[in-house]
Amino acid sequence: MSKNELIAVTGSTGYVGGRLVPRLLESGYRVRCVTRSRESLSNRSWSEQVEIVEADLQNKEQTLAALAGADRAFYLVHSMTAERNFAEAEQEMASIFVEAADKTELKQVVYLGGLGEDNLEKSLHLQSRHNVGKILASGSTPVSELRAAVIIGSGSASFEMLRSLVEVLPIMIVPRWVTKTKCQPISIGDVLRSLLFVLEQPQTDNEVLEIGGSEVVTYREMMHAYTKVAGLRRRIILPVPVLTPRLSSHWVNLVSPLPFTLARALIDSLTTDVTVQKANATKRSGDHQDSLEDAIGKAVTRVQELEIPTRWSDTSSFRDPARPEPSDPVWSGGKILVDKREVKTDIPEEALMRTICSVGGDNGWFAFNWLWAIRGFVDKLLGGVGLRRGRRHPTDLRVGDTVDFFKVTSITNNKLQLLAEMKVPGHAWLEWSVQTDHDGKCLVTQQALFVPKGVLGRAYWYLLLPAHIIIFSRMLGNVIQSAEMRSAN
Repeated sequence: MSKNELIAVTGSTGYVGGRLVPRLLESGYRVRCVTRSRESLSNRSWSEQVEIVEADLQNKEQTLAALAGADRAFYLVHSMTAERNFAEAEQEMASIFVEAADKTELKQVVYLGGLGEDNLEKSLHLQSRHNVGKILASGSTPVSELRAAVIIGSGSASFEMLRSLVEVLPIMIVPRWVTKTKCQPISIGDVLRSLLFVLEQPQTDNEVLEIGGSEVVTYREMMHAYTKVAGLRRRIILPVPVLTPRLSSHWVNLVSPLPFTLARALIDSLTTDVTVQKANATKRSGDHQDSLEDAIGKAVTRVQELEIPTRWSDTSSFRDPARPEPSDPVWSGGKILVDKREVKTDIPEEALMRTICSVGGDNGWFAFNWLWAIRGFVDKLLGGVGLRRGRRHPTDLRVGDTVDFFKVTSITNNKLQLLAEMKVPGHAWLEWSVQTDHDGKCLVTQQALFVPKGVLGRAYWYLLLPAHIIIFSRMLGNVIQSAEMRSAN
């Protein structure tokens, strides 16, 4: 097949679709993103490289127009977050789509569904996923249906639910099926490889391909794998027979940022075994490379590699798909606690940055230096680096320099980011940025960011929150005051 073909991608604003599009572009395809709102793709780094068509897939005319002229299409939409009748909505969209695919003479439709046996009684969500596949395959257009279970990657709803439960709860009371139901999780990287692989194979008939990782585990074993990779204490998991899926959904809603309707759909689908049954599926859907621990590791490494939200949009499209994207839902990517403060000033940008870059060492921390000294002393007692590493130069900074118990991880003409190397139950940064607006004023932004590690990390942040409010407010005020004096001189 020609790599110059036009590929229509529905669900391009979703978790899988948003990560698939840049890989299609990298492979040389022309891409058309089908979305209900053009603005929903405005923050993507690749939005200028694709054709964007607005269409509601429940509208026949709009769907037909969206597929006109395309060679192949990905069907990656679902209605899991709908309050009611999501199965009816999914079937209606699939019926309209297959009719439009036949009329526009598409060469192939690639559909991502869910693992599990047909005619499932426990999960309406999985039933609907399978019904959509059957509807798509009822037309004359060849359909490649890939079925996957839990997808491991930052931003995946199933993974974020797992992350929230394990991070927040050292002891969990769970329904009995958590310890018995079998699952075959797969990394988002392997899912994308499979989607691209089937797109590049000659396709004349319908086929269903089951894809999964190398390990079959229970959900309890998956939780234990997360604690091991994330460096948390092993969680105590107590199974009981009385928690129904609905009760479990409310429980998840209390400790997780996922919407209740999404949590309910996910939990319904977790109550039945979802494993690969066809042994030759992998050969026909590409190589699967990631073990469960590898997949989890890729999903959480953005902390070690300093990929906090202010940096997501700056990274290359070649980055690992398991990490966060700026368009991911607000509940994805793990918990990040932020103290953010902003001030507008007439002080020139250069003077502000010179002052900011003088932080630490003999110059001090702009406010409450005695508190910073105490924190350094405590850190030393705990086996940390302590405060008095100082800095290489009183005014000059480079990436990798130490600044007391911080390290410079990023520095530009208008930004400075420091990673805390003190002993804390998580990962912490201090960050300043300066931006000049159209009227010549400078907006100075100071952020303290903290990714907590388990319950202790969250307790640490909130225990120190009153002190942080006072310290960080005074810090920014004194930065402005010092810069003003420097500018006057």
